Amino acid sequence: MKRLISPLLAAALALFGPSAAASDARDPNIVKLMADISAQRIEQRVRTLVGFQTRHTLSETESETRGIGAARRWIQRELQDCARASGGRMQVAMDSFIEPAGRRLVRPAELVNVVATLPGRSPASRDRLLVISGHYDSRNSDVMDAQGDAPGANDDASGTAVVMELACVMARQSFDATLVFMAVPGEEQGLLGAAHWARQARMKGLNIEAMITNDIVGSPRGDAGQRDAKQLRLFADGLDPLVRLLVRARANQPPADAETQANEAALEPLKALVAAGGSEDLPTHQLGRHLKSTGERYLPGFTVNLIQRRDRYLRGGDHLPFLERGFAAVRFTEPFENFAHQHQNVRTENGQVFGDLPEFVDYAYMADVARVNAAGLASLALAPAAPKNVRLDATELSNDSLLSWDLDADPAVAGYRVVWRSTDAAQWQHAQDVGRVTKAQLKGISKDNVVFGVQALSAGGHASLASFPLPLRR
Repeated sequence: MKRLISPLLAAALALFGPSAAASDARDPNIVKLMADISAQRIEQRVRTLVGFQTRHTLSETESETRGIGAARRWIQRELQDCARASGGRMQVAMDSFIEPAGRRLVRPAELVNVVATLPGRSPASRDRLLVISGHYDSRNSDVMDAQGDAPGANDDASGTAVVMELACVMARQSFDATLVFMAVPGEEQGLLGAAHWARQARMKGLNIEAMITNDIVGSPRGDAGQRDAKQLRLFADGLDPLVRLLVRARANQPPADAETQANEAALEPLKALVAAGGSEDLPTHQLGRHLKSTGERYLPGFTVNLIQRRDRYLRGGDHLPFLERGFAAVRFTEPFENFAHQHQNVRTENGQVFGDLPEFVDYAYMADVARVNAAGLASLALAPAAPKNVRLDATELSNDSLLSWDLDADPAVAGYRVVWRSTDAAQWQHAQDVGRVTKAQLKGISKDNVVFGVQALSAGGHASLASFPLPLRR
């Protein structure tokens, strides 16, 4: 349905239309980064992971040819090779921990996250972490079967191969913020590897600005035969943890331990945003908007379908442990799904092949998925931190809108951009660059009619995530 706007708002938008800096300009370094992504290398890595026969979390760990132990050591070697090619700037670590027995784990087990870190070059942005993951464990029809073959080509050798390719290609360049590339285990047994890393990050007070998981990103074909290699789903909703926090508060259930207290303390700023009308403008929503707009700008003709849900029904991914701890976290996944090639034993029935095999993966499509990730990650890693203490003046009645924010001491902040949209629009529709100032007044644009955000800009025009303004009252 076509949206209508008032003549007054239309006139104001004509005056304050998108600035030149908010146009379709693309950074040549990011364009080169995307061009360096190789479908052939991605395919080779998927097939190598499948070649370990099973990567079940409780599968063989001593063999060099079969099981999850062989898989993680191979991932480590591959990333170390890329780290050496980067001149040693990227660092590879094995984050090992013991996971106790649980609902999907019949015995305690050593789990290992393989983590490659590319430190940021900017002292002001180095503590900003941008995390991207894929899970390298796999399963067949029985999630408890640690012995049977479980090739896991799409779920999730695809996401792991995308993350590995991104790590190796992005390590050739440098960025202001720190990039963390993770291959995690235990996803099929309950998001165990990601939960361990997210738990440690929250307890250490790490500044995770964005977290992306790539899970089942290998095929543009659905089980009804539909195919669209120019679409990708992006699940982004930051409200769910707050709802559960509210339920706990209403039940008068106090935080049980230090970890829960830390998680709930991290959610407090989000509660203020929701109370101010920002239930669709939490950091996760802003990350989703950024990834959609940037991916589509750098890969013309490709559509990132932004879905305001934490994940698909009855499903979950490795972004959820981060989301539940107050971090901005989203999930990329393919546009359709073919359930004959997910969580299935390899077999043929009535002429139909079941199983998650590499022949059902589209590697050219996966390369485009990697490019969408690369554009979003690189542009955010080259941008400053989001503005702080953003306020919308509500001290008096006015049809104008006055916004203010703190001036960042970071010399990389070249200026600020005010963005806005209709209240029923998912994406930012308009933008105005206002310079390196701390206030901006938009004449004739009523704060009652639109949603605002403020972004910080680098000299190269890279925009931070938008900050939603809290009302400034008397």
